[in-house]
Amino acid sequence: MLHKLKPGVSKYWLLALSGLMWSAVGMALCRRACYWFVAIHQSWAIPLELGSLLMALTVHRFGFSKIAARNIKRLCLLREATCVFAFQTWKGYLIIGSMMVLGYGLRHSPLPKPYLAMTYTMIGGALLLSSLSYYRTVWQRVVRKT
Repeated sequence: MLHKLKPGVSKYWLLALSGLMWSAVGMALCRRACYWFVAIHQSWAIPLELGSLLMALTVHRFGFSKIAARNIKRLCLLREATCVFAFQTWKGYLIIGSMMVLGYGLRHSPLPKPYLAMTYTMIGGALLLSSLSYYRTVWQRVVRKT
């Protein structure tokens, strides 16, 4: 009886959903960072933004791309009609919750917003870049296949 109520979807929808989540969070973080960068003088904002973009590339390359690759591999091994909430592991949901609490704490802390803008750009940019792995996998396995 309960099995009928489970919202099952294809693993390729899970890949797309994961990519969309990473993209949405990345864009939200970068958007908030832009508001903070606009509030400071341009002579400071441009070098800080360029530095944080460089850090985003580094975090993507040595951190988030590996996490995305592991998650993509896990999702590809799932059987069809898997629960829609399986796009993240239970540990992943705990990490997401922790990051949300940490983000809230940072936003309401006395730390200068330009420093937070750098952190938000670094994490948001890395998330955006890493989300491309999910889209590439969906493209290779579903769209190109048909």
